[in-house]
Amino acid sequence: MRHIKKILLVALVAAAAACPARAQLSNTKATTMVIGFGPGGGYDLWGRTVARFIGKHMPGAPNVVAQNMPGAGSYVAASYMYNIAPKDGTFMAIIARDATLGPLTGADGARFDPNKMTWLGTPTTETNVCIANATAKVKSFDDLLKTELIIGDTGPGTGTRSYPNALNALLGTKFKLVSGFPSSSDVFLAMERGEVDGICESLDSVTGKRPDWLSSRKVNILFQGGAEPNPDLKDAPSIIDQAKTDQQRAEIKFLYEGQGIGRPFVAPPNLPADKARMLREAFDATMKDPEFIAEATRLKLSLDPRDGAYLTRLIADIYATPKPIIEKIGKLIQ
Repeated sequence: MRHIKKILLVALVAAAAACPARAQLSNTKATTMVIGFGPGGGYDLWGRTVARFIGKHMPGAPNVVAQNMPGAGSYVAASYMYNIAPKDGTFMAIIARDATLGPLTGADGARFDPNKMTWLGTPTTETNVCIANATAKVKSFDDLLKTELIIGDTGPGTGTRSYPNALNALLGTKFKLVSGFPSSSDVFLAMERGEVDGICESLDSVTGKRPDWLSSRKVNILFQGGAEPNPDLKDAPSIIDQAKTDQQRAEIKFLYEGQGIGRPFVAPPNLPADKARMLREAFDATMKDPEFIAEATRLKLSLDPRDGAYLTRLIADIYATPKPIIEKIGKLIQ
């Protein structure tokens, strides 16, 4: 815990020093897109793709510069946006969907209040899949209850860690986590090298970076998880259907409810009303931009956008979950 706090403090100070002053940003019309992970992962791809197009839908058509700010599963970026970033409409960010649950569960390093952030929207809703190399002994969910599966994780606040950790306790799965990977791309490489056998990651990240893995059956989908079953994964069981009791179902539902948050784009809290409206309208216009849609299609990014009002409501609903469930799941995903 001390180590994470130290990383967060150093990163926030460094980020503040690296970012231009507010006056400079206003003069140059520069706008920053903070990406809460290192280069190469799904969040980086989404963040950079939106950054390339959103500027033309903002007054003055500013150049939007992508800036990676990795650390603690994007808690560093979220905390920076909440506590330090200028509140003048020149900063926005993409953070982990699961990071939004950090303050709710008391996660170390989650120094922000999601209910006060300015939510811009998400370009997609998510399905999380736990996959294993075809060469691994574990080939199904039932196997996972009897045989250990070594998987990679990209840090606290991400589904790569929180889902398998929680399922080990809730359902008795036998995930063994290997930490220290900066992004899911690094885990994919480790899977190809045989260093780990799997990962729990978003479906679009898997299909976007390794489009042949599923079609050629190089990996098996052990199960899927999300706000609702993905109709494109008819052969992959839903994790909520593996629950044995109503209590387990309620706990798993809360655990995966964040998948509806998708790939959330956010701005600092307490923005002037005109700045918040400008950023939300720019995000909505980007989602309808034919050039953006064509680029997302080329990159094999699955578009299913929701606006800022949707995210605001969903996050409020999640934070209204009964306290006993929150406390139990919160302890499991830390």
